[in-house]
Amino acid sequence: MERTIYFDDYELGHIRITSGRTITETDFVVHAGHTGDFFPHHMDAEFAKTTPFGQRIDHGTMIFSIGVGLTANLVNPVAFSYGYDRLRFIRPVFIGDTIKTRVTIAAKADDPKRPDVGRVVERCEVLNQRGEVVLAADHILIAERRVKTV
Repeated sequence: MERTIYFDDYELGHIRITSGRTITETDFVVHAGHTGDFFPHHMDAEFAKTTPFGQRIDHGTMIFSIGVGLTANLVNPVAFSYGYDRLRFIRPVFIGDTIKTRVTIAAKADDPKRPDVGRVVERCEVLNQRGEVVLAADHILIAERRVKTV
């Protein structure tokens, strides 16, 4: 879905929640193949039984990728990603867990380099099926201003 949202239109505290996605064994295998991360905590079921979690845990980078991907149902043609700050892997995700992402507008500020845009910080929290935050990051957007300043 495409929706034009100018810097001026973002409201602090606005929340949107994505649909859910269940994590599968295939996700673990494909992510390991893409990244080369075959760390035994993710890929070796027998080794993982000896860890405090007792089973394989997700690749944090996989949950970040999927969590961000879930937010891509809204395409804004007047904003682009400037990057992510404060990425934290808070709790493990296991095969069979279902995640969704809660996006909260946390901050707005002038862009120090470009007067025709502003910076918007979206607090992205990936939640498991129990509503627990498993990952958090701040997504920084550069958004055009509806009213141009000089």
